[in-house]
Amino acid sequence: MGIQGKMKGAILPGNSTVEIREFDIPTPGYGQVLIQTKATTICGSDIRCIYREHTGKGPEGYIPGTIAGHEPCGVIVAEGEGLRRFKKGDRVIVYHISGCGVCNDCRRGFYISCTSKFRQAYGWQRNGGMAPYILAEEKDLVELPDELTFKDGAQVACGFGTVYEAIEKIGVCGNDAVLVTGLGPVGMAALMLAKVMGANKLIGVEINDYRINLAKQLGLADYIFKPGEDTLKQILEVTGGKGVERSIDASASDAGRQLAIRVTRQWGKIAFVGEGGSCTFQPSPDIIHGQKAIYGSWVTSLWKMEELVERLVRWGIHPEELITHEFSLDEASDAYKLMADGNCGKVAITFQDE
Repeated sequence: MGIQGKMKGAILPGNSTVEIREFDIPTPGYGQVLIQTKATTICGSDIRCIYREHTGKGPEGYIPGTIAGHEPCGVIVAEGEGLRRFKKGDRVIVYHISGCGVCNDCRRGFYISCTSKFRQAYGWQRNGGMAPYILAEEKDLVELPDELTFKDGAQVACGFGTVYEAIEKIGVCGNDAVLVTGLGPVGMAALMLAKVMGANKLIGVEINDYRINLAKQLGLADYIFKPGEDTLKQILEVTGGKGVERSIDASASDAGRQLAIRVTRQWGKIAFVGEGGSCTFQPSPDIIHGQKAIYGSWVTSLWKMEELVERLVRWGIHPEELITHEFSLDEASDAYKLMADGNCGKVAITFQDE
């Protein structure tokens, strides 16, 4: 039995504004649950593809009028029939893509890569977490342990899962100096995870003074440089002239990606996680002669996200430390504007009990 009534939800018209509209509280069907939303964080892709303008295509194509928010976390308050694992009262994270479940990518756990016509992303093609309740498929859920907060869980749903996948692909351990270009929330998450996974030297590159200061306050890096003509030289100086073993680009800028490639030493590995933009490099001197590898990494798989949650508890770290500003749903306009301006860490919408 569901919860009857109306609820508010935030939509993004695509002109740098937010509209609050009224929606029916959904009723879960077979294999579905109704989640009372506790926290939803704002992703950079929300700003890039929806908030300023509806530029997203395919998987990032926003259906106008859809409740935004693809980083939700909350508690199951109503069950549909046919549930196999989760139940009312469970604390859950929503993997933000609902794949078809039967294609090769979905069977690997990569709902993000599903190309079926049945694929829908929460907050893009189906209603997301910028509302007090969200209707979700049981197969899209990850259990949130009691040791983690709802604001921790909201960030697992996208940002932390994205960089965890990239770090797993390139491998980071105590042997490695690691560079992260672009210290938005994703870049800072990369530093936080690389540190707990044993990286022996952490280097960040960022242009925004607010985010530089935040990364320093949180102790995320040994060195943070502003991008410029001497940045490559500066990084080489603090790495004994050899460069870093691993690089992660979260800047999505041509200059940031070039720096990540060129400052990586021979036999090193580079991961691109920042979306959009371009990259200009010379294959022979930049990659081939140095025996380097570049990995593309798009979000993460369902099982890797579940693994990350377990390890966050083991490591004793909390993604919510990157949240600098918190708003109510009625203040969503201010929240999105702040995230778009960039003078912030992670921005969260939190909900009181209904």
